[in-house]
Amino acid sequence: MGEAAIANYKFTQQPSHSTLPIALSFGIGVYSALMLSGPITGAHINPALSISLMTVRKLKPLQCFFYVIGQILGAFLGAALVYVVYLKQFDEFDGGIREMTGPNGTADIFFTMPAKGTPQWNALVDQIVGTAILMIFVMAVTHELNQMMSKAVEPLAFALIVTGIISAFSINAGAAINPARDLGPRLFGAFVYGWNNVFGVHNYFFWVPIVGPIVGAIVGVWLHQGFIWIVKHYGHLSNIEESSANKKIDSKAIQIKENDSLDVDTNSQL
Repeated sequence: MGEAAIANYKFTQQPSHSTLPIALSFGIGVYSALMLSGPITGAHINPALSISLMTVRKLKPLQCFFYVIGQILGAFLGAALVYVVYLKQFDEFDGGIREMTGPNGTADIFFTMPAKGTPQWNALVDQIVGTAILMIFVMAVTHELNQMMSKAVEPLAFALIVTGIISAFSINAGAAINPARDLGPRLFGAFVYGWNNVFGVHNYFFWVPIVGPIVGAIVGVWLHQGFIWIVKHYGHLSNIEESSANKKIDSKAIQIKENDSLDVDTNSQL
């Protein structure tokens, strides 16, 4: 859905140059995927997320491997579907001659590219920061100590954070924050634009939207793990739990005392 929005944006040549519809489309796409596959697999649609959860033993290595393969394959098929749906628009835009970059370039519909003048280290930092924010949010929302929202609202929360990150971090490197979202369509693009062109463009930039999100996700997961450790050991949560338990006991004792007093009062009246 997100790549279809990019194609629509490019082919309609909107004068506003607003990328908000693209960010919303990616967010709605995430929401749709969560609603469809969430009850089955937990909606693992991002290799960076799956790999980072594996590092904290929330996912088994073999399970993670098959998830990643499925994620890349799904992104590949999604790119193929966008290409078929917009095939006539591709021909109208570039005259039937596929070009990656330039005025008639269409490769950025499928995979991310750096902005003009953006060095790879800058794009890498961009991807690490964006994906770290995503994973901190995911871990915080799904943590057992978080009682601020129900399970039914979580997919909407994830859709909103993806929309926000893409809106905030898209200028430098396209805000992939998902290796499958870039690698899957890039593999499909290799059949359209050529393997050497796709993987060699912009000084072999292809590794940035793969490595960056994975590193960022691992950083985000472990930052949250460290935060939770600090809260549990120095946030006095155990004292809060003990005090709440004591309150329950005290309330029962009060009720017993009140009942006893009522019995005494009744006897005295008799």
